[in-house]
Amino acid sequence: MTDVQGSTVDIPTADGTADAYFVHPGDRAARPAVLLYMDAFGPRPQLRAMADRLAAAGYTVLVPNVFYRHGRAPVVPLPDVIGSDNRAGLFEQLLPMLGELNPDVVASDADAYLTWLRSRPETDGAPVGMTGYCMGARLALLTAGSHPDQVTAAAGFHGAGLATDAPDSPHLLADKITAELYFGHADHDAGNPPEQQARLDQALTRAGVRHHAEVYTGAVHGFTMADTEAYDQQAAERHWSALLDLFSRNL
Repeated sequence: MTDVQGSTVDIPTADGTADAYFVHPGDRAARPAVLLYMDAFGPRPQLRAMADRLAAAGYTVLVPNVFYRHGRAPVVPLPDVIGSDNRAGLFEQLLPMLGELNPDVVASDADAYLTWLRSRPETDGAPVGMTGYCMGARLALLTAGSHPDQVTAAAGFHGAGLATDAPDSPHLLADKITAELYFGHADHDAGNPPEQQARLDQALTRAGVRHHAEVYTGAVHGFTMADTEAYDQQAAERHWSALLDLFSRNL
């Protein structure tokens, strides 16, 4: 592990300016780039710590505030611990913002994030890796489909909305994806039930996409996030092993 250097940066997009957390090894050498897509609660100390861990493993990492159209992070005030007593109220504020992130918006924003990230001297300019959490898994899958020449590996953990009946469901982009994919599904997740997991697997298999998916038995939605009641340390460490293995093969 190595020392890292992180800062808040601003990224110009077609719709304004996205604030983001940017972190890289302290020597500022050109490293493989990773785009980390937030969960619904957005950039905060927990996500910065996760990005720092990736940077310490040798990657240059960008964590954009995908809700930037509604303000800088945190877009809504967040408690120290997200749990049963405050989760519903937070989602009441956040769901309308999430609903705005249709595939066209996600593709446009991803173009800005990837262009900025790959232009940095701290990155090697090669196709990037991605990881996404909760809704961020959906954004990672959409980005892998919309930017196949720029993404070489993508992971999603306790994702939701990956393979729905909607006409713009992310799994419908399977035939455009060239990256290797990994999914760590939460157990008994209403946002990603077994039938949707099967639909995703079938679409990726038909398209010839290299992929692997696992259900983390006993781990609930949000299991990677240490600032929530859903956190499961054993499952979170398993996620780190799978993610770093994916990146080591491809970046």
